[in-house]
Amino acid sequence: MNSSLIALVDCNNFYVSCERVFRPDLWHKPVAVLSNNDGCIVARSQEVKNLGIKMATPVHQVKHLIRRHRIHLFSSNYTLYADMSHRVMQTLEDFSPQIEVYSIDESFLDFSGIYSPDITAYGQQIRKSIYQSTGIPVCVGIAPTKTLAKLANYAAKKWKKTDGVLDLSCPIRRNKLLRLVPVNEVWGIGSRTAKRLHIMGIYTAFDLAVQAVENIQAQFNIVVARTVLELKGTACLSLTDIPPAKQQIVCSRSFKRRLIDYSELAEALTSFSSRVAEKLRQQQSITGSITVFIRTSPHNPDEPQYQRSIQCILKQATQDTRHIISTAKRLLTEIYKSGYRYQHCGVQLGHIQPFTQPYHLDLFALTEDSQSQSDDLMNTIDSINHRFPQGIAMSSAGIKNRWQTPVEFLSKRYTTHWNELPIVKCR
Repeated sequence: MNSSLIALVDCNNFYVSCERVFRPDLWHKPVAVLSNNDGCIVARSQEVKNLGIKMATPVHQVKHLIRRHRIHLFSSNYTLYADMSHRVMQTLEDFSPQIEVYSIDESFLDFSGIYSPDITAYGQQIRKSIYQSTGIPVCVGIAPTKTLAKLANYAAKKWKKTDGVLDLSCPIRRNKLLRLVPVNEVWGIGSRTAKRLHIMGIYTAFDLAVQAVENIQAQFNIVVARTVLELKGTACLSLTDIPPAKQQIVCSRSFKRRLIDYSELAEALTSFSSRVAEKLRQQQSITGSITVFIRTSPHNPDEPQYQRSIQCILKQATQDTRHIISTAKRLLTEIYKSGYRYQHCGVQLGHIQPFTQPYHLDLFALTEDSQSQSDDLMNTIDSINHRFPQGIAMSSAGIKNRWQTPVEFLSKRYTTHWNELPIVKCR
């Protein structure tokens, strides 16, 4: 029986691995996945990392390396990645009574109360089961706290001797690893905090773990103090079955082709507004404010520069796509200026609250029947867009997406589209 143990299961180079599942010819070859507009590298195989190419590197800066080393490029295929993530998480449900899906490629599992004479072997069983059912390689970090489980996973990826699984329940092994790990690799320690810690003579995770909690809280804040406790083996962060609702929802895009016309910016903003409204409804929330922002490229100093943002506090909170779109477009008209080449725009929802929470009503707002009709319409749109990822419901509303430059390296939706299912030929 294992008490107070948490495992972190993290997919290895997830976006790259998803592409390789259906392209086995690319195993052990350099592969990179690009951002929405094919502008930057957002995922790298180990072969690409070994070339010194960093995360978020603009593609045009490494074209010579791409040609020289024959790096295989893929545009981001989020339909495929989301479905593969769902399959991984479904497999994990067989191994723990409580799972917290932390991101698209990692989850925390509660191992407390699980009987296993060899917890490392149990972790290996998880790895083999996920690989067998999805083809995605993962690493497993096991420890008494979330922060230590993160470090265990970091080490499981970094050192091949672990064979992809590391258990830090033993204090001796734990302290040995903490002495090897730089403090900036600790979960929750950002670059600014790490610099301040370096000034204090704290360079490794072990240096931080032996600090007095009261002193760290006085120097920093309660968050860093909790990190110290977690490194000492005292759990401060519990697993949550349902992630907390976001307090801000943002959708924005940098454009590969600069946008000049108001109509193209408005089309882009309409698409972004539709997306944030869908995310808002997914977490059963309503928004009380809408912010729109636009800017030119700061990397082209020879061109005229302009950036503006504007916020509107709504008289009545909403989750209706139509209301969010109309407000966003009205705000755009107030900040748009002709004669500029716009490189980025987006929309942000704020003042978010639960849909069931009582909120201020507008005397001239929708009646109860009209509100019910609005909710039914939005649910229908969400159902259609979920079934048809290309967004048939919204495209019928007149979104032409002229602003969107076609991506060059998009793979097929192997698992979600009948016409793109992989074909296997037996000889």
